[in-house]
Amino acid sequence: MRPAGMEDGPFRVQVQEQEGSWRVQIIDAAGSVRSQRSCRDRLEAETYASTVRQHISWLSTERFREYYRL
Repeated sequence: MRPAGMEDGPFRVQVQEQEGSWRVQIIDAAGSVRSQRSCRDRLEAETYASTVRQHISWLSTERFREYYRL
């Protein structure tokens, strides 16, 4: 099993907290934010990020881009 944050493929996930506001970003290989989702708290952010990480591992890059509209 891969440690959290170690995704396969050209995307990675980042959870950010700033002044009590949480967001999850999908970042491409060039370091550009391709998608961003605001979350109400850390639990929601970590849960969503975990799901995205699983999709990065399980889905083909093409299917991942389609699913997340990247």
